[in-house]
Amino acid sequence: MRADFLGKDPESTEGDSPTLFATDRTDRVTYIAQGWKVTDPQVLADVGPVPDHETLIEIPEDVLKMYVRRYQQTEDGR
Repeated sequence: MRADFLGKDPESTEGDSPTLFATDRTDRVTYIAQGWKVTDPQVLADVGPVPDHETLIEIPEDVLKMYVRRYQQTEDGR
């Protein structure tokens, strides 16, 4: 599996960059998000148990807009 860089949070500082990648999986469409690890106790309580092989990350809305742009491009056949 390979990861294709889509973009990073334009407001982040060097080395602190919430980032979105698309994978080239052939069995399903997936994305990899690099973001801030969620450690806030209230958020963790709101979400509930997270399996050991998973984690919660927080990413800015601007990074999610990169997904929307890519999705629209694939829908348009580009």
